Amino acid sequence: MSLPVVVLHGFTGTGAAMAPLADRLNRAPSSGEVISPNLAGHGIGARPTGSDEYTIEAMAGAVAGLVDGPIHLVGYSMGGRVALTLACRYPERVATLSLIGASAGLADADERRVRAASDDALADELEVDPPAFIDRWMHNPLFVTQQRLGPEAWEASRTQRLANDPRAMARSLRMASTGRMTPLHGVLAACTMPVGLIVGSLDEKFRRVARDLASALPDAEMIAIGDSGHATHVEQPEATAAAVLATIRRAQ
Repeated sequence: MSLPVVVLHGFTGTGAAMAPLADRLNRAPSSGEVISPNLAGHGIGARPTGSDEYTIEAMAGAVAGLVDGPIHLVGYSMGGRVALTLACRYPERVATLSLIGASAGLADADERRVRAASDDALADELEVDPPAFIDRWMHNPLFVTQQRLGPEAWEASRTQRLANDPRAMARSLRMASTGRMTPLHGVLAACTMPVGLIVGSLDEKFRRVARDLASALPDAEMIAIGDSGHATHVEQPEATAAAVLATIRRAQ
């Protein structure tokens, strides 16, 4: 029996936002049941009440509790940091790991402090004017390449992001900031499972990050997706699904 595949979304997303990838994985014979949960602070439904539940480490623990036994794990951006944290802390639970535009955090303490302060300020903006924040967020160079998908897709993405509770998203931004997560550089050697580092060819920042991760992880392959920015699962879903499936096959 094929193992379940757990797919984690990024900040301002939801499990449903991963559908372009999840639907393709569902149709693949080498893929088991595909699960795309909403991470803390995202989606419709009950909200965690404690701030500690919004940390990267707490989200990793929550994902680990979704399924008994090993899984194939896929994470995008913030969800990639959750996935990598889970894989480093519970390596026996992760058969393969596919990371889309993800990092291991910030190793330098000063950089972490600057990033945490910056994300706190962004969270304040999000609570004051959610539409303005989402418009600014979507025009970040990491995401603006999605405009090539056309105005209908762009507006659908905006609508999905705005459907999230802004207060819960702001709490997630503060607590799950790259500046506040425990950096993983010192424990990457524990991630001995096959790892696919998926990155868009137009995403220069995360191509550099992926190269660094590839040199530190025991069994990692970097997979560049042509003509794509940060969100390869949105811009090039077929190629991204193929990259995830190639990583899964490395464990079979």
